[in-house]
Amino acid sequence: MRVIPARKGFDLEDSFNTVALLPMKANSERVKGKNFREFAGKPLFRWILDSLLEVDEIEKVVINTDARQILAENGLEDGAEDGRVMIRDRKVEICGDMVSMNLVLADDVANVSAETYVMTHTTNPLLRPATIAAALEKYSEGVRDGSSDSLFSVNPVQTRFYRADGSAINHDPDNLIRTQDLETWYEENSNLYIFNRGSFAKTKARIGAAPILLPMDPTEAIDIDGQAQWELAEAVALYRLGQKP
Repeated sequence: MRVIPARKGFDLEDSFNTVALLPMKANSERVKGKNFREFAGKPLFRWILDSLLEVDEIEKVVINTDARQILAENGLEDGAEDGRVMIRDRKVEICGDMVSMNLVLADDVANVSAETYVMTHTTNPLLRPATIAAALEKYSEGVRDGSSDSLFSVNPVQTRFYRADGSAINHDPDNLIRTQDLETWYEENSNLYIFNRGSFAKTKARIGAAPILLPMDPTEAIDIDGQAQWELAEAVALYRLGQKP
């Protein structure tokens, strides 16, 4: 492990400037085994891992998982990539589909000391290294000037929303205006989160009390939740590679 002088407030032996947290489960409900299923030529998890490793600012990628053996079968072990990959076995009490992701992140934050944590998912294969690097710079600027303590990525949305009973939420059906003139709403897209130990301690969550919202290109922001998103994301990935879907 690369040893860096501990920052003020950190009492763990080793401390890093920037660590990426990449939680990974063996099981998935909607698309079985999706984290390890082949996606456009390589296992799905490998896409976001490779993107994280391309970001020079990220010193360590921490994979909190109950699938160490499956990762090994796919060629990834603790200490891989010249020591930049750390595989942590997920504790039994925080395993399962109903466990809050914030509890998994809390375990990593408590055991891997860093000034900055970047968190993403294996289900975000199209997230580009340049976007991650730009987000880190934007986050750092906000922390430096005291205006923010965290960052998360969003999809800007300007469309008409309704409740299940047909009542309008964000517009007047009797006074139709252009959708581009509606107030912009922001959908949390689960692609990227950046925070620090202090912000996490305050909210017990990956989104702090004063977050920056980072709009993303909708194609890059595809999050694989079900088979439809898988097929769409893979088509985009193959297009990027210059192959026909």
